[in-house]
Amino acid sequence: MELSNRKVTESEMANNERGVGAPRDLPACPVEATLKVVGGKWNVLILRDLIEGTKRFGELKRSVGNVSQKVLTAALRELEANGLITRTVFAEVPPRVEYATTELGRSLKPVLDALRDWGERFQTQTATRRSLD
Repeated sequence: MELSNRKVTESEMANNERGVGAPRDLPACPVEATLKVVGGKWNVLILRDLIEGTKRFGELKRSVGNVSQKVLTAALRELEANGLITRTVFAEVPPRVEYATTELGRSLKPVLDALRDWGERFQTQTATRRSLD
């Protein structure tokens, strides 16, 4: 049996029972709402890597770090359900799946950049304090 090389989106393969879009029951506080959507332990690291470009599962697993396949899969599903990433399945043998950020996911780039900048300053300050001790 020969399969075409046409890209098949996840929504074409099955009805998305999880729903796409913002999670229900968002808190009134915007910061808390943001943390509810991206605050999982691995979610920010996944977004950091996908903002740089499309990646396959194995590439994400290596770039994110010490995360199990089960936990990474759950985090990817959560980000997809929240509309921050897309999952594209290619009708090939062997199967190929790619993940990419959506426009909504890419809108978090300034937030991730601010986190990186703050982290760099914190690392520098911590190293300076330790060298003075």
